[in-house]
Amino acid sequence: MKIAKANVTDATKIHHIVNYFAGQGCMLALALSDIYEGIRDYYVATSDDGDVIGCAALHVSWINLAEIRSLAVKESDQLHGIASSLINACIDEANTLGINSVFCLSQSPDFFLKKGFRLTDKNELPSKIWTDCYRCPKYPNCDSVALQVSSSKS
Repeated sequence: MKIAKANVTDATKIHHIVNYFAGQGCMLALALSDIYEGIRDYYVATSDDGDVIGCAALHVSWINLAEIRSLAVKESDQLHGIASSLINACIDEANTLGINSVFCLSQSPDFFLKKGFRLTDKNELPSKIWTDCYRCPKYPNCDSVALQVSSSKS
């Protein structure tokens, strides 16, 4: 398994993985055009044969804040540390960019708590992060949990 920055040829595979889980109500669906426009945010996990098996995006929100978005791993490839590797890649990039805090909105908070994230109040996050919420079928009854972690290396 390899983690790397995504390129445009990965966009349709990212779209398929993300929207599979969005169809299960686990995450926000994305249009293919949104993925192409944000392709520089994405990392992909690829299997030994080059198939995209997971993805995550690091989206810069503010001077000292970035969000991990669209974290998804194909069901057949889960429980092998792939999601953790994708999260680590995002946190490492945030650190490289000088961003000291990374957050996510998740329906699986226990997973992120095990990775060192802490629960945070959604209202403490800048209102700018809610710009995508209107596209969510659960809006305005959000059931996601906000979590945050420091990206700085100690």
